[in-house]
Amino acid sequence: MKAVLPGKPESRLQALATGYWDSRRITAYITGNGFSILGEPDHLLQTVYDDDESPLESIALDEASGKIAVCTCRAVRIYKPFGRDEDALRWALQSSFTVAQDEGLPTEERDTAISVSWGSEEELLVAHSFLELYQTTTSMPECSWRKQLASPVRLASLSYDSAYIASVGQHDRLVKVWRRLSFGSDDVRFDFIYLPHPQMVTSIQWRRPRHVDQTIDNVLYTICADNFLRVWTASDSHGQQHPQLWGKVDLASSIQGQKVSTASLRWAFVMHGRDLSAATEKAVQEGVGDSPSDEDVHALDHLIAVANRSPEICVVFDGRGHMSAWALENVGCKTLKSSNIFNVTHVASAEFDFLKGLPAISTPHVEAYSYCNTGGHLQILLHYFDGKVEVYRSNIARFFDPNPKTKRLTLSAVWAGHSAPIRKIVRNFSGRAIVSRTEHGQSIVWKHFPDAKRTGLSQQAMIQHNGHIHRICVLRKGRFVVFLQHETISLWDCRQKTPLLVAELDFSISGKPLCLLVLPRQRVEDCITAHLATITSEKKGIVWEVKLPSYNPSRDGIPALNGSADGHQDGTIRELVQFGLEDAGDLAYVLPVDPAGSTPHISGSLDVFARDVAISYTHSGRVEFWTARVNPTAERVEWLSTSLMETGVTSPALVSGSTMKKAALVNSTRSALTIWDIRGARLEYSQDFENQHTIQDLDWTSTPDQQSILAVGFPHRVLLLSQMRFDYLNKGPAWAAIREISTRDLTPHPIGDSTWLGDGHLVIGAGNQLFVYDRQFDVSSSLITSLRLPQRKGGKWDLFEVVQRLNGPLPVFHPQFLSQCMLAGKLVLIHRILLALHKTLKFWVEGEAIDDYLGLKMEEFYTSDTSTAGPPTHIGSGDYFDRQMSHDEDDETFSEEVAAAIAEKLTRVGLPQLSGHEQIQLVDIVECVGMVEKQRRSLDENGARFMLFFRQHALRKGRTNEIHMSWREINWAYHSGSQDILLDFVPRQHHGTLLWEDARESGMFMWLVDAAAVRAQFEVIARNEYTKSEMKNPVDCSLFYLALKKKTVLQGLWRMATWNREQGATQRLLANNFEDPKWRTAALKNAYALMSKRRFQYAAAFFLLADHLQDAVNVCLNQLRDLQLAIAIARVYEGNDQGPVLRKLLEEEVLSIAAHEGNRWLASWAFWMLHRRDMAVRALITPVYTFLETPGPPSPSQDHLKSKLFLTDDPALVILYSQLRQKTLQTLRGATKVTPKVEWEFVLHNARLYDRMGCDLLGLDLVRNWEFLKIQPTVSMIDGGLGGGVIDPGKLLKRRSSLVVADLPVSPVLGMRGAPPSPTENKRMAAAAMGGGGQEKQKPPPTVFEEPDANSLLDSFGF
Repeated sequence: MKAVLPGKPESRLQALATGYWDSRRITAYITGNGFSILGEPDHLLQTVYDDDESPLESIALDEASGKIAVCTCRAVRIYKPFGRDEDALRWALQSSFTVAQDEGLPTEERDTAISVSWGSEEELLVAHSFLELYQTTTSMPECSWRKQLASPVRLASLSYDSAYIASVGQHDRLVKVWRRLSFGSDDVRFDFIYLPHPQMVTSIQWRRPRHVDQTIDNVLYTICADNFLRVWTASDSHGQQHPQLWGKVDLASSIQGQKVSTASLRWAFVMHGRDLSAATEKAVQEGVGDSPSDEDVHALDHLIAVANRSPEICVVFDGRGHMSAWALENVGCKTLKSSNIFNVTHVASAEFDFLKGLPAISTPHVEAYSYCNTGGHLQILLHYFDGKVEVYRSNIARFFDPNPKTKRLTLSAVWAGHSAPIRKIVRNFSGRAIVSRTEHGQSIVWKHFPDAKRTGLSQQAMIQHNGHIHRICVLRKGRFVVFLQHETISLWDCRQKTPLLVAELDFSISGKPLCLLVLPRQRVEDCITAHLATITSEKKGIVWEVKLPSYNPSRDGIPALNGSADGHQDGTIRELVQFGLEDAGDLAYVLPVDPAGSTPHISGSLDVFARDVAISYTHSGRVEFWTARVNPTAERVEWLSTSLMETGVTSPALVSGSTMKKAALVNSTRSALTIWDIRGARLEYSQDFENQHTIQDLDWTSTPDQQSILAVGFPHRVLLLSQMRFDYLNKGPAWAAIREISTRDLTPHPIGDSTWLGDGHLVIGAGNQLFVYDRQFDVSSSLITSLRLPQRKGGKWDLFEVVQRLNGPLPVFHPQFLSQCMLAGKLVLIHRILLALHKTLKFWVEGEAIDDYLGLKMEEFYTSDTSTAGPPTHIGSGDYFDRQMSHDEDDETFSEEVAAAIAEKLTRVGLPQLSGHEQIQLVDIVECVGMVEKQRRSLDENGARFMLFFRQHALRKGRTNEIHMSWREINWAYHSGSQDILLDFVPRQHHGTLLWEDARESGMFMWLVDAAAVRAQFEVIARNEYTKSEMKNPVDCSLFYLALKKKTVLQGLWRMATWNREQGATQRLLANNFEDPKWRTAALKNAYALMSKRRFQYAAAFFLLADHLQDAVNVCLNQLRDLQLAIAIARVYEGNDQGPVLRKLLEEEVLSIAAHEGNRWLASWAFWMLHRRDMAVRALITPVYTFLETPGPPSPSQDHLKSKLFLTDDPALVILYSQLRQKTLQTLRGATKVTPKVEWEFVLHNARLYDRMGCDLLGLDLVRNWEFLKIQPTVSMIDGGLGGGVIDPGKLLKRRSSLVVADLPVSPVLGMRGAPPSPTENKRMAAAAMGGGGQEKQKPPPTVFEEPDANSLLDSFGF
């Protein structure tokens, strides 16, 4: 925490108490209807709120017991400390009691202030219209003495040994001193005398002992309205004599060089002997420095000479730059010498001008205190009755040094805040000023100084405004504030401590005002004019032009306009224009966007690149960002929607948006949070916090490099969420909680509001108090583990540093970067990176930094290799196996041996850029790349991708919860021409024994193309399932053999299962002919019986025996929840991929799942299986639900959120799209259905994904080298009304048309390729087409295009 504003101190004489208890300083003061307890000036220990609505009048601290007593007009409460041994010091209510009322007094006089004061042995004085002494050692205090007074007491103080009570009434010039005659608890008696003063007494105080148990002569200090401090001592302490006047100090004339007429203001405090000794000891320890001047030596010598006489010091301020100090030596001695009161110093210094800038008529009353802890410097507390306490620290030698150039005071803290609970905090755009508002209409403007070493906020002005304020707007770094009320808008000038209402305007508009927006300045120099807008619930709005009073902004680094800053101008508000926002939908709310990483001015153009000013949301969950442009001369305003998204979160309770087009939504029960990227139309985070953690507030900020941070406010804590890099390989979260700030230890009051300051500090308002948290925080060990941060000495991290570490560009040797290079087909680049890493590690010495780019040139990451070196490969695609590399000095090439050497080195050298988990992943990838390199001559690009990720999956299986390969990897294998190698590789990874769960894990029966291979492998699975247990149970393999239609094999296995009690019945059943309907019915009955016994897999086998494939598939889907098993059984049983059950399964189930999950990989695979290859290409770009028979987004549900999750995106989709669209005529036809705009946005979208993943270089490579289809203005059409244009592939891509497989169906009538699809297919395609049919517009030719290698497709398709 950087600073705490513990609340506004109440303007009462006994509102503050300080004492030294248990070797620590404790200070407590009253604020609102509670009190704050502090240790060090900037360390809040606890806040205690009083349930009583009556205001607290007085507070007192007992230095012996640590107890705190507070009182209202009618009740006293005593709080006792506990938990000091556990280092969790807290005060809890020990007892509470009401005080006796004088029934004879009028009602208004009964509620006069009460004064409390502690004596010895935990004895408490309570003074009002009675004087009462209470023994508080027990839980129920007992009154040991009570005395009714003639008039109520204003001030009362019990001496430290409880021997005397001094009391004074309102406007009283007589101090009544009660002398204690007996100390027995049964019979307490006092007598009293009067100490006369010429004028009203304003302050009384007893001398403090040096320590709690010390017995000293009682000395009473009184200050009178005649500006004299008087010292009263008892002449004989043992004889309990009454106090007599010992001496006095003239406060008015003690300040030299001032006329008496202007010297009426005096603040005085007594520095007790114990504080002087401690402060002197500290000053002597620090000495005079390394190069002391004569003045420094003289000042220290003078201090030692004064301290050796053991005086008390009376310090006097005039508040205007002067201080005088007087020593009271031998206070209490019987004979008063003239030398017993002597001057210590007179000082004139600007540091003592505490009232700088304040006119004399508005000078607040000030109570001054001082203390000095053992081993510390002198601390001075100034309690201003206008609502603050200033705490100063001073080296006492410099404090008394008369040299005017000496630096004397350091401001330690300012205790300020509100006197009622904070309800709202509003910031200005730059975060340099905020306004906090209470429920009672009190608003305070706070300025923020980013470089301040102490408190990050200073109070600038307080506005007391009655009436409900709808919205507040802060302008020009807090100089001006605008209030929007129901029918009035008002402008306040807050440059002075007392704000001035400079302009007010009534307005009339239909609906309730929802917001107050600051529209961007078109010229940053135009600091005098501001345009504000409000939008109502009925979609109507007003724009006001606000002319601000003249001021000079040059102090803040902004040049002033000529003529406007120097000339005088009064503030005005005029209504510029009323407008309607009809396109906003069923409007629920409009809010200003939180500024995050942008400047407060725009260019003259109105486009989607302009800065957003507002975010709106509807009851149905549509979120929309808006920008605006004002034309003052034409008196009109233009609004533009820059991006929108249907989130499906109905009736959100809270919405917050940032200028980065991020939006956070809270559901109607305030329990679930979702974070959306509106520009990318994706869900990035979803978390249900359950009902007990009600979300109250959302605030956005960003790091200097545009990484977003969201503060989520709960009743007693604020959770900071940071965006993270997208991780599609591990399916890692896109957001993570990096810090939790709890206010429960500091205050029991729930949080009212919070906001970010401009430099990443967070302000939290809870109760009367403001807490300012800076960016430094302790990262817990659990957070280090979850976020994979390296350990750091001291454990302190900067918030921005943590966020930047979780975002931004990755080092090129990061496992995610290498994996994405592999997906992008850049194996040559991976080899270069790993060779550079090998070289770096080989010559690395401890403590040496490792370059993020390993010394590689940037061009190597986005310049395609076109030349090849080495022998040509048998199977290849594009530049995948190009061997051109930048060799090191040793002309080393990458090999399996080099990979092993790198992996071995990485087990001993920790890379500082990687966490331990990431380094393990890097070792995995290096080993996998080495293994792929071994197979490179016989493996194509897609096969290599599958092999690498399958190997990684096997290595990570124990560390992740992924149970099978993703559909992305299944697609790579499905489109690979090296499936025979993969078919050999997968079983070897499972030691040759492939069970169904292993096959499902690899997705084998999804990606195998050859029907014979599918049957052969399925039979291997059946055999392994049978032999997996020692018992060799035929039940385990029944489903597989019956899918293969090998009933006889199953019969043979049952003959050997003599141990199985079901053997006989099963054998008899299997012996029958299941072509006979009678036995099929018997098999069905057995299947249903097994279903009732929940033996689902065995039941599916009997459905197959009854030739009910559809029922068997349904059991696999609904009961076994195994989609792959259902597909595999259908493929094997029907013998090919054209069977009706498989087609129905793919169309109705698989595509439906893909649509609900937004899984484009699954959709593309399913369409390819259905021989709809045009759809397979388009499904990679277009939302899947648009291809179904009933287009429309999924219904709002958990599945709906899942379908919009960022994980449904994947930049590898663009790689597969690029690869598939040029394979066949069907895929080319599908690619032509993708409009140029959609493809353009798809490429940019994937480039942004690369950027968010930390793979910026791959994003640059994508946009630099992407080739768009060159669609011609006309396509030759076949006449006759059948449609079906013939696509000339040679004119779509710069490649030979002979490489494109002709897979369009042959027309029996026309006898040529390109016949139209069936009417049903035409209908489906029309429903799915993006942008409609008709002629495509001509696209511009690509700026850069790389000719792909011809060998790839020839070999892949067997030419």
